Amino acid sequence: MATEKILMPQLGESVTEGTISKWLVQPGDHVKKYDPLAEVMTDKVNAEIPSSFTGVIKELTAQEGDTLAVGDQICYIDTEGGTSKKSDEAAPADAPSDKKEEGAAIPSASTGLPKRDQSEKNRFSPAVLRLADEHNIDLNQVEGSGMNGRITRKDLKKLIESGIIPAQGAAPIQEAAHVKTPEPQAAPQAEAPKPAPAAPVESLPGDIEIPVTGVRKAIAANMVRSKHEAPHAWTMVEVDVSNLVSYRNGVKNDFKSKEGFNLTFLPFFIKAVVESLKEFPQLNSMWAGDKIIQKKDINISIAVATDTALYVPVIKQADEKSIKGIAREVKDLVDKVRTNRLGADDMEGGTFTVNNTGSFGSVMSTPIINYPQAAILSVESIVKRPVVMNNGMIAVRDMVNLCLSLDHRVLDGLVCGRFLARVKERLENISSETTSIY
Repeated sequence: MATEKILMPQLGESVTEGTISKWLVQPGDHVKKYDPLAEVMTDKVNAEIPSSFTGVIKELTAQEGDTLAVGDQICYIDTEGGTSKKSDEAAPADAPSDKKEEGAAIPSASTGLPKRDQSEKNRFSPAVLRLADEHNIDLNQVEGSGMNGRITRKDLKKLIESGIIPAQGAAPIQEAAHVKTPEPQAAPQAEAPKPAPAAPVESLPGDIEIPVTGVRKAIAANMVRSKHEAPHAWTMVEVDVSNLVSYRNGVKNDFKSKEGFNLTFLPFFIKAVVESLKEFPQLNSMWAGDKIIQKKDINISIAVATDTALYVPVIKQADEKSIKGIAREVKDLVDKVRTNRLGADDMEGGTFTVNNTGSFGSVMSTPIINYPQAAILSVESIVKRPVVMNNGMIAVRDMVNLCLSLDHRVLDGLVCGRFLARVKERLENISSETTSIY
């Protein structure tokens, strides 16, 4: 038998880590190639990790609730046939061993430090940043075990359990599982005082404790990352959609009988947004450190909520679809969310998000940007209000607020104001003469 490692796979575009929410196997279980081993939650979707081999599960190296970077090991499997990669073959006395303790660094002959790709070392997940802040850990002094040197939550947990916390100015810690004690200094400096830990929230009699699910953890992590990395700004316009309401109400019954599903207001708003994004492609962009990437495709993420979670499936190439085509995509994606059939592909590639907060009565909101996108638009409730018209008369009109949150690294108020003005103009000029559903 050969012993193989199963690693955390790449579960979607821009996904860098996943949380083991549930193990589906235990040591000693026989599995076939492609059998599911564990359920994993990322910031985009739930997924299952398939086995890469047929064999017997030897050891689970990650626990439920652990967050691991792509490429991190999750378990060992004894495959059928072959020679074990962990067999104790004799090595020449003067030759360095090619084996490595789990979590330990292999020293370089010249420097004593591992020669590894460190391109991801300075990219930190919200979970890592939170742990480092809670335990006063200097991340510059920690070497990560994740892909391309990335520091994972597991690294920090091992470091915390070891009791050796790197202070400012200390020699770098090689890895959380293999800590070298720094050499004595000529004039030791007093250890910096650690901040008092946050007081725990205690349950009182009658309180209900609700376990945090993998989905909720992923949502929380993505929201924290967005607010931590992207400087949010916000702007709003109000739109008179009386013509849109009249037009949609006039065709909805015929549409339902012909197409078999309801025609809501949302596809009209998405269509106006998509056409305006073609005029102002700056809003269809993403921050990439030393550059801004303006995306060619216009893929609209839509926020779909359940009782316990929020998902953002994607309408691909939305600029190539009619209002009817967008309406059908919205229906299909919502149905997938409600029936738990949403796949990783349904969540990938979004370039701009439209959030239909008006569906539950909201009239104004400040949405958090769907990272790494540069902007998100909330469509609020359509409400009847008295409005002063251009002729000075007062009339009751159907009004809606459009609220835009933007990443101020990528976008400024001028272009966003012009973008919203075009969305407003398109919506206010919808009519049976100018607007085709098909």
